[in-house]
Amino acid sequence: VVSMENTNITEFILHGLTQDRTVAKVCFLLFLVFYTTIIFGNLLIIITIRTSEQLNSPMYFFLSYLSFVDISYSTVSAPKLIHDLLVEEKTISFVGCMAQLFGTHFFGCSEIFLLTAMAYDRCIAICKPLHYTRIMSRRVCGSLVAASGLGGFVHSLVQTLLVLQLPFCGPNNKIDHYFCDIHPLLALACTDTYTISVSMGVSNSGISLACFIVLAVSYAVILVSLRTHSAKGRLKALYTCTSHITVVVLFFGPCIFIYMRHSTTFPADKVVSVFYTIITPMLNPFIYTLRNQEVKNGMKTLWSRTVKRS
Repeated sequence: VVSMENTNITEFILHGLTQDRTVAKVCFLLFLVFYTTIIFGNLLIIITIRTSEQLNSPMYFFLSYLSFVDISYSTVSAPKLIHDLLVEEKTISFVGCMAQLFGTHFFGCSEIFLLTAMAYDRCIAICKPLHYTRIMSRRVCGSLVAASGLGGFVHSLVQTLLVLQLPFCGPNNKIDHYFCDIHPLLALACTDTYTISVSMGVSNSGISLACFIVLAVSYAVILVSLRTHSAKGRLKALYTCTSHITVVVLFFGPCIFIYMRHSTTFPADKVVSVFYTIITPMLNPFIYTLRNQEVKNGMKTLWSRTVKRS
């Protein structure tokens, strides 16, 4: 239960993505298509992996959970954004705002940890192929996914509790964003937020730096190991790694821009936020399927079964 002892504000008003009504209508149609693509694209990945006997390796195990996190992550903010593009008064309750803040950081941080685990998985698969199934057992994969969720939960809980300690005494309750996030909320607090801002920055930087080191080391080891592989083996490994690196760059880049700094907000923040909350989750299914013949074959098999049953 959210305590509201430190505030007399019961709701916030979101500025939204744009104030231009014509642009808002165009964005409504655009983001409705984007969100629909996120849901169906990632669901298709999950169903294909769960129903295919060929897609039973740890890589696809992680990919199915990544798709689930992408759906959840976008659902925290996208439906509200789409709705608000058609209304004048974009309000959100205090409790709803805190829930959105928690959900954004929970699923966002979980995705960072999950992408890091996937890089480790690729490193083991390429560098120790003979021991791959033993090292990356179902138990280990399940533990890594659980650890990703637990890490995201702890990070999000700390961030949300820090914000809940702040007094929001008004009269300004307008958030210059399309969803409740750390920096816009800190700007509304009627107290000095420097210490909390620095604490959050250190936490975010620590997580990002640790994950970046694991990612960098994993791919450095992979590149060194590929020198001993055949040309065909190198090509196949690079195809898989390129997909993962593309997703990492698309997700990490905007997140680092937003969270690894002081509480200052920039006009570009809202546009940058669209990339990691909507664009990347929408592109992930395409990135992982267009260059992966096994997934495409799995989808064809799923389609054939569906047609036969109908």
